[in-house]
Amino acid sequence: MDIPTEPSVPVRFITAADGVRLASYFYGADPARPTILAVHGFASHAFLNWELSGWTRVLTRAGYNVLAFDLRGHGRSDAPLEPERYSLEIFASDARAVLAAYGLARVHYLGYSMGARTGWRLGLESPELLESLILGGMPEGDPLTTFDAAAAHAYLEAGTPVADPLTAGYLRMAEGVEGNDLRAMIAVVTGVRSGMHARIGSTPRVPLLFVTGGRDAVAPGSRALALASGGEFVEIPGRGHLNTVGARGFKDAVLDFLARQTGDTA
Repeated sequence: MDIPTEPSVPVRFITAADGVRLASYFYGADPARPTILAVHGFASHAFLNWELSGWTRVLTRAGYNVLAFDLRGHGRSDAPLEPERYSLEIFASDARAVLAAYGLARVHYLGYSMGARTGWRLGLESPELLESLILGGMPEGDPLTTFDAAAAHAYLEAGTPVADPLTAGYLRMAEGVEGNDLRAMIAVVTGVRSGMHARIGSTPRVPLLFVTGGRDAVAPGSRALALASGGEFVEIPGRGHLNTVGARGFKDAVLDFLARQTGDTA
């Protein structure tokens, strides 16, 4: 079977508050049905995270619309090279711009990793926009504090080996996706690691579902956030951070959660 290389729906570009163009994609045919805003993780993009992994097919067959967009620095969206153009606050602002462009007043939110962290920030700032928050691979606190930007730039400019495991891992992720600009990827991490991050005691006031692979290093923090917030927690056995997003167990947990939120349990 041929693997598609392009999204099956047209791209629509939306301009963010600071002029950055954001690529967005809408899957679904019935505007009366609930819509899910899907936001991908670091170094990925909407097509890879949500369509190739089967999410858009599963969700639309279940009767939902899916609105996905490429975070700035990723996919077909613009990729500024300045770290100050990236933060969870800016990502949340971009999400609001996408929703406004589509005329959507309230959605369910599905995010993975950096997309989950963006959802947490959006839920704190704009809970009125959200019916629920589904947060996959969600860490507590900032997992990027030890990222060595100087070493990353030395690797990019001169091929200097990177000793720090976390920094090397993020660079491998960035290099593993065709089309990524490593300069922009380094700027993303450098910008996002500052500012406010998810912590116990500051919780979005919407229904919450956390899903994490059993082998994911962020699982204990994600479970703690769920417990402290009164949210639901589902662990996917045998999965790590990079292979949980496409797991059938993740999809089943989300479908069950959404059905209970929408009352569509038939």
